[in-house]
Amino acid sequence: MAPQREWLEKDYYKVLGVSKDASDKDIARAYRKLAKQYHPDAHPGSEDRFKEISAAYDVIGDTSKRKEYDEVRSLSEKGLAGNPFAGAGAAGNGGVNFSNFGMDDLGDLLGNIFGRAGRRARPSAGGAGPQGAALGPQRGQDIEAELHLSFADAVRGVTTSVNITSDAPCSTCGGSGAAPGTKPTPCSVCGGRGVVNENQGMFSFSHPCTACGGAGMRVEKPCPACHGRGTERRARQVKARIPPGVENGQRIRLPHRGGAGRAGGPAGDLYVIVRVTPDPVFSQKGRDLQVKVPITFAEAALGTTVSVPTLDGNPVSLKVPAGTRSGRVFRVRGHGVPVAGRPGDLLVSFDIDVPTKLSAEQKRAVEAFAKASASDGNKLREKLGAPSR
Repeated sequence: MAPQREWLEKDYYKVLGVSKDASDKDIARAYRKLAKQYHPDAHPGSEDRFKEISAAYDVIGDTSKRKEYDEVRSLSEKGLAGNPFAGAGAAGNGGVNFSNFGMDDLGDLLGNIFGRAGRRARPSAGGAGPQGAALGPQRGQDIEAELHLSFADAVRGVTTSVNITSDAPCSTCGGSGAAPGTKPTPCSVCGGRGVVNENQGMFSFSHPCTACGGAGMRVEKPCPACHGRGTERRARQVKARIPPGVENGQRIRLPHRGGAGRAGGPAGDLYVIVRVTPDPVFSQKGRDLQVKVPITFAEAALGTTVSVPTLDGNPVSLKVPAGTRSGRVFRVRGHGVPVAGRPGDLLVSFDIDVPTKLSAEQKRAVEAFAKASASDGNKLREKLGAPSR
């Protein structure tokens, strides 16, 4: 893809809060943390910040884009943006005068250096592409799609299909752009290279061939279905592997599964936004699952053993010590999110149930207990400074 002006204006490493030599894992980790922190669903009003974070990750989170971004930034830092040739290339010395270069000009120059200039096609005797069409291979569009999962599937991970509508290789010509029974032929102007060289004094630049649109091949008889574009818009299914423990609103990138590229360009990326249906029993906290289990006052005071549900449907027995307070949390190892090598735990909290209606026998028992512990309530409230009754 062509270098973008924003690449020169924005430090994407700074946006994600990582160093320039950060590993891919560190960049992904920083992106997930910031995306969760500034996601508009959880924090209304943070849309601009979320878009900035996503834009940064789209570039430096992709190995090929990151390399190109680093090259562009490096050239800029070495002085191209500071007119290093303003003296040597002054008018009259046969050089190129950079003194009037702006950011747009610099972007075009860098595009030429990398052989990916963003010039526009012009009509030519050789039958170039339509006027205004971008030259050279074009990367396909990035696409977003929502995927709705049950809580259990989100915790366990699942391989499923995502339904999208996007540009895809033409089903009639297979993406070649040529009519059935024919095929593209090498461009006679550039010899099938897709680029032509242009000497400008002390500089030599390569730019996309205007005769073939930078594709290196020419279509003499366009496909009647796609009119030579090589792509068509249609509904399709994309297989997606969702990792265990994905959370509601998480954005998963599937490289090269988006819109089809043109003229030999790569496909765009597919971004899957996961929507998780809440579970009536369990909730998720990182790699751990949480469940609340009700117990009676007698069970909390005297102690008992209860059966606790798990996500896999096999309950576990858990001993409740005498004197357990409401809200106390117990950890059951290995029954959380099934992450390979380091599964999470099940966090069990107990809620003491206070009955709203008592039978005559229960009421007599509670009254006897209250009489036996008549002063306990006042002792509990002494720290509040309230007078005893």
